[in-house]
Amino acid sequence: MKIAGLDIGTTGCKLTVFDGQGRDLGKAYRDYPVRRRVSGHEIDISVVMDSVYAVIREMTGQYPDIGGIGITSFGETFVMTDEQGAPLHTAMLYTDPRGAEERAELTEKLGADTIARISGLAPHEMYSVCKIMWLKKHQPEVYQRAKHIFLIGDYVTWHLTGNARIDYSLATRSMAFDIGKLNWSEEILNAAGINLSLLSKPVPTGTPAGCVTKAAAEKTGLNPSCRIVTVSHDQVAAAAGAGAFDGETAVDGAGTVECLTPIYDSLPDIAVMSKGYFSVVPYVIPGKYVAYAFSYTGGALIQWCVNTFAKAEAEEARRQGISVHTLLEQQYDREEPTGLLVLPHFAGAATPYMDTGSRGAVLGLTAGTTLPEIYRACMEGVAYEMRLNYDALADSGIHFTKLHATGGGAKSKVWMQMKADILNLPITSLKTSDAGTVGSAMLTGVAAGVFSDLEEAASIMVRQRETYYPDPRRHEQYMQIYERYRKVYQAVRPLV
Repeated sequence: MKIAGLDIGTTGCKLTVFDGQGRDLGKAYRDYPVRRRVSGHEIDISVVMDSVYAVIREMTGQYPDIGGIGITSFGETFVMTDEQGAPLHTAMLYTDPRGAEERAELTEKLGADTIARISGLAPHEMYSVCKIMWLKKHQPEVYQRAKHIFLIGDYVTWHLTGNARIDYSLATRSMAFDIGKLNWSEEILNAAGINLSLLSKPVPTGTPAGCVTKAAAEKTGLNPSCRIVTVSHDQVAAAAGAGAFDGETAVDGAGTVECLTPIYDSLPDIAVMSKGYFSVVPYVIPGKYVAYAFSYTGGALIQWCVNTFAKAEAEEARRQGISVHTLLEQQYDREEPTGLLVLPHFAGAATPYMDTGSRGAVLGLTAGTTLPEIYRACMEGVAYEMRLNYDALADSGIHFTKLHATGGGAKSKVWMQMKADILNLPITSLKTSDAGTVGSAMLTGVAAGVFSDLEEAASIMVRQRETYYPDPRRHEQYMQIYERYRKVYQAVRPLV
């Protein structure tokens, strides 16, 4: 029997198939368009569902004996549907600016401290409940027709199984879930004017939602006995796929977005967490929680630098048969930091500021500055921002002593060593860059009886590549520059 992890992202979805020994057998991917305007950022959920059907159908053509699929997805985005699950509107993404007034109204009714205590989230318009309120106010006919309100993961689960199930971690991204009681918050929903009965049933991460329906089996080629598993929000799946199960290990997700995910062995101090806009999310292990400290531009900033400035270098890299990233890393021929300061807020500031109006900056340029220096400084800026988040989390009870790194950035030895030096912690890169689908498949394997528990699944599926240890001399050099970096946001923000 094969197991699979379905990872539904903002711009595309991917299904990866594994055998019972945890070997990656292959994957299928489909992207879909996102529409971004000044007034709104939207996605057509019907296109997402068609893409899900397509990737499953592609892989069942090769592996008809897929016995279980775990579903993980990005958060916050929701859709209202009719009784048949047909979308009633185009869905708003978490970056959509709408919902700010509604967030203010909800905060005035309940108080920011109450919302944070219940939901584990500092109030912000990115979360689903604020945008549901906006839609109800501005398109009341849509809300009146709605029979379901789904986030992305439970929308797909419902279409595959006919059962409306959402795991605790994804439900948390709505800002309407009680992380202590592990159920929808009637207090928040009543204040928001949202009918609780429209929402899916919350279940623990990794809970089977049911087998595929006859209609879904016909669309996908899956055997009707295939079990669909309600996994989690994508960052929780990635933490599990990185083999991090206690407070000693945190996860560095080095993807398009840079995300530091510490694990708490008990509920952290919500007052400290909300001060830095850090989410508190129930983890896969009962009683444990994770937090998200992130920058909107991690790998995205590095790619911006390449796309904008490195066209000639990209051509040279092709001639040499290497990646342009490798070429630019090789061209920086010193071990010392660049001394440049890059504020990586090219898509706004995430934690600990949550300031969508912030903008990026590159400081310290001279007529002698080279492209490899700017490239390296972009890497440094992302790492400094993570150090800033690490410091902001210091009073929350974190005690991790090492990091496991996932994502495409984990393949860069230069970046991994830099992060180890700046954070002053050992960091281990994992062989799989796609920890989300690994974590999803691990939880699916446990639910399907392929693995006895997560520890066994991790021992089989989580494979380490290399560990990077901090260099004391370079750490001291970076910290001298970091003291200046800490002042950049406050200096630049009034100007933009």
